[in-house]
Parts: sequence; C-alpha cells; structure tokens
Amino acid sequence: MRSFSLILKQFSRSVLLIAGFAFWSLSTAYAQTDAAKGEAIFKSKCTTCHKIDTRLIGPALGPQLTQETDDKYLIQWIQNNQALIAAKNPKALKIYNEYNQSGMTVFADLSDADVGNIITYVRTTWKDMQAKPAGGTTAAPGAKVESGPSDMVVYGLIGIIIIAFIVILVLNRVVGSLERILLKNKDLIIEDEVVTPEGAVAVDAKKEFITKILKNKKLVFFILVAGTVAMCSWGWVTLWNTNVHQGYQPVQPIKYSHELHAGIMKIDCQYCHSGAYKSKNASIPSLNVCMNCHKVVKTESEEIHKIYDALGYDPKTQKYDSTAAKPIQWVRIHNLPDLAYFNHSQHVKVGGIKCQQCHGPVQEMKEVYQYSPLTMKWCIQCHKRTEVNGKGNAYYDSILAAHDKIKKGEKVTAAVLGGIECGKCHY
Repeated sequence: MRSFSLILKQFSRSVLLIAGFAFWSLSTAYAQTDAAKGEAIFKSKCTTCHKIDTRLIGPALGPQLTQETDDKYLIQWIQNNQALIAAKNPKALKIYNEYNQSGMTVFADLSDADVGNIITYVRTTWKDMQAKPAGGTTAAPGAKVESGPSDMVVYGLIGIIIIAFIVILVLNRVVGSLERILLKNKDLIIEDEVVTPEGAVAVDAKKEFITKILKNKKLVFFILVAGTVAMCSWGWVTLWNTNVHQGYQPVQPIKYSHELHAGIMKIDCQYCHSGAYKSKNASIPSLNVCMNCHKVVKTESEEIHKIYDALGYDPKTQKYDSTAAKPIQWVRIHNLPDLAYFNHSQHVKVGGIKCQQCHGPVQEMKEVYQYSPLTMKWCIQCHKRTEVNGKGNAYYDSILAAHDKIKKGEKVTAAVLGGIECGKCHY
C-alpha cells in the first residue's frame, strides 16, 4: 500500500511538471512573431516603395526576404541601411549599387520586434502567393496569413493547466485516503479526527481540507509561483502604461476623415498643418483652409454646415456674419507634458521625418487616434538609431563648424553654437 502511495505521489509530480510546461508554453506563445502586426506596419511604412510580388521603386520583397535568411542583417538594414552602407557591408553595398545608389528611408523608430513582424508577414504572404494556382486570384485552400498562436492553441493550453490542477487535487485526495487507511490499520489517531465520548470518530471536513492544502508543498508552490508571476506581470504593465495614451481616439465636433482627404484625395499633410514645416507646433488648420474647397464642394453635407455655422457663413448669399461666428472646440489627441519640448519644424524640415513615422498611417484613419506611445523611451530609441545627415543641411552648418574649431583647438563660445538665437529662450 505504501509503494502504491509513493507511485501516486510521483505521478502527481509529473502532472505538475506538465502543467508548468503548459504554463510556460502559453506565455511564450504570446511572444511569437505576429504577422498581423507586421501587415499593419508594412502597409503604413513600406507600400510607397515596395510590393511583395513585383518590383516598384525598390525590389519585390517576397523573394528578396525569402532568399535572405540572415534576419539580424535584415533588421539592421531596415532600421538603418545608411549605417550598413557607411560600414561597407558587402550585402548592403550590392543592393545599394544595384538600385543606382538610391537611398532607402531610415526607420529608426521600428524596434527589432516590429521589423521581425514585417519580415514574417512578407515571407508568409509570399509563400501563400506561391501556393496560388496559375492565373488565380484567390489563395489556395487553407492558405492564410499566420497571426501568432490560434485561439484553439491558447484555449488548449489553458485547458491542460486546469485539468492538471484538478488531477493534482484528486491524486492528493487519494494519497490522503490511503495514508488514513494505513494509520487506522496501526490503530493510530489521525490529527484531524476527534474521538467522541461515545467512541465514534468524527472528522472536521473543513479543517481536513485546509490541512491537506497547506501540507501539499507542490500545490502550494505551484499556486505561489503562478500568483507571483500574474501579480508581477499585472503590476509591471499597469505601472509601465501609466499616463500612456496610445490608441486614444476622442470624438471630435466635426466628423473629418483623414482617409478621404489624405488617403483618397492625396492632399499633402502640410496643406492643412502648415506649421509642421516652419514652427514648433503643427497647428490646427483654420476653417478658412476648409473653405478653400468646401465653399463649392459637398455644400449639402451636414458636417460641412457645422463649418458654415462656426464661421457665420450663409451659403445662399455667400456672405460672412462675424457676429454669429464661434470657435470649433476640437479635442486635442497628441498631448505632451509641459516638461517636454518638441519642435515639429526641427524634425520635419531639418530631420526629414515623415508625418507617418510618429502619427502612423494617418491616410488610412477615418478618425485620428494616437498611434505611437510618445514616451521618453520611444523618443530616445529613435534618437539613438537615427543617423544625422549634415551634408547640405544649413541647420547643422554652425554645429559642424564648431566641431572643426574644437578639433583645431580654437575657442568655441555659446554664440557659435546658436546660443543667441531667439528660439533658444523664447519659445
């Protein structure tokens, strides 16, 4: 009987190991590369120059990324191809020269995981394209883009953990019963049993259950580990995302579609947000900018009439009544704390950064939302990866000249570094 009890204990330990393995598998499953995320990033950043199956401005990425198996090199190339070219990397020089030394955009804002998602999406989509029948326009039966672990896998792993937990409880109950029988055969009183005056044996079921739980070291250890991991994960995510408003999408007083204007109509961002090129703020476009078109376009729209009402404009007489004008109460989406100084012109005009690099695929948004986290870490990562090109850039002329003076041992004052520019103090 004792040997049988030991066998059950060993079996319980094995089940616990299986449960632990399932828990580990569940956690790692979520860390797998997500092709669905890669698709979103690809469409927002890569479709201007690349297609998966055919050559556009750049090469067809499907065969290119399938043939190149060195993902570490691909990540470095996509994040900062100019650095690889400057380092005389043979692969980088070959593709650079093949395309007449056309510079590829530097995507310093993309993390290694983001680039990995893009690579997975391209390879998976190209594989599905190859599986299509000749001349066909639909994917082969069963072919689909991988999007990380399926719901069936996740639910299956959760089920394994639950079943393992139940099996452990049942086996420990059986072991406890066997031990009780052994003790009774030896005429010993069990700790959680009470002998009544009549000589009967009474068992405190509640106390027995609690005692078994506390004595089961494997079960207690499993619960403590799972609870600690869950609480640490929850605490880390909660603290890390405090005051991070990524995905924030307020309701605006006028339904304005960037997808229609910037996407379908292909209106340049700076036609409306002219301040992005010349000032600290991108600026909210005045309603007069809207009236450049909507004095004659979509005049019957209810949303356009909100603009007319705000301007005090009568579309029948085509006259303005300033006494009836009132401001539109737009809701700000991207809001940095007062302690952070950000200058749009420095990034857009000097750095050559595209709006989509920070604001995401605005041309696909019916309603604008905060695409990037706008955290300090996010900004610092971009600054660490972005290479500064000072050639032919007047903004850096004084800085480069100051570095030349330092190399020659000459005196460098604050004025030389732009210390007497108005914007240094008055912004």
